[in-house]
Formats: sequence, structure tokens, C-alpha cells
Amino acid sequence: MSRFAELLDDFFFRPDEDVSGLQDFAAGSDGVASSTPEEVPEEYLSFLLEGESYAVPIRLVREISKVPPLTEIPRAEPHLLGVMNLRGELLPAYDIKVRLGLTERVPLVAGPDAPAPPRDARVLVLRTETGPAGVWVDSVSGVVKLKPSMLEPPPPGLRLGDKDCVVGIGRRGPSLYILLDPEQALTP
Repeated sequence: MSRFAELLDDFFFRPDEDVSGLQDFAAGSDGVASSTPEEVPEEYLSFLLEGESYAVPIRLVREISKVPPLTEIPRAEPHLLGVMNLRGELLPAYDIKVRLGLTERVPLVAGPDAPAPPRDARVLVLRTETGPAGVWVDSVSGVVKLKPSMLEPPPPGLRLGDKDCVVGIGRRGPSLYILLDPEQALTP
């Protein structure tokens, strides 16, 4: 046998060879190279407040409602617009624009002197620790899926009041979403 044939004989598998070590080595492999685990995206409901895009985790949204008539509450907190009757359930309705520094004061939207709400305005009924609560938004944009790699921490230059309720920034292509913690956004 030539030297070349001997080398080939050592290279190729023979049925009488002991390959138990190779079988243990290959037991954890399915032939596919291992890669990093797939990122699981989380769904957020995006909405507009004064032209800026905001989002909350969709798991915290119970429903989206057209703006019902609101009953004003005397001497209530400034961001509490009033209460709304949603199919027999009384819920507080809040405006978080003042809390976020988007406006100086809450507009008149409750009571007999209140004008009709804008056509695109909606109330997001959110699940909170104290029970469901409504949040007035200018319009609902839709559901956006954001992977953890698309999320960034809140920027360092936030106002003192915003630091609690803004939990991050989500980027999806050219779109930017300010991610809110509803619990903190509803506290005065």
C-alpha cells in the first residue's frame, strides 16, 4: 500500500473503528451552529400627546374608548379631568400632559361648559394597582413591537417630574417612542 493510500485509510471511517468518543461529542449537536437566543419583542400601544409619540406596554391596556362625557370633580387634583361612566363602571379620567410638561394647564373637558372632544381623541383604560383608570390621549397610533435591543434608557436631561414616569426610549426604524410607566404617570 502506498503512503498516500495509508493516509487516506486513516482519514476515512471504517466500520470496525471505535467511535464512542465521537458519538458523545456529537450528542449535543443537531448540526446547526448555536447562535444567540432569539429576542422576544414586547408589544406596546403607541399614542400621540401634543404631536409626540408615547407608548405603554399593551398588557397594561384594558381597552381603548371614544371620549365619553366626563363629570367634573370639584377640588380634584389638577391632572384629574373627572370621572367617566364606562358601561356602568365609574372610572377616573386623567390628562398626563401637564405631568409630562407638554402643556401648562389641563383644558376644560368635563362638565356642562366643556366643548366636544376632538374627533381623534381617545381614552385609554389602563390597568393600575388601584384599579382601572382612563388616560386622555390625542390619538392612538397603533401597536408596535419592540425588541429589547431597540430600547434605550431614558435620556439624562429629563425634568425632575419626568424621570419617574419615562422608563425609556424605543426606536423602530425612523420612529421614536417615549415609553411610560402608567403608575408613575398618574401620580401627581
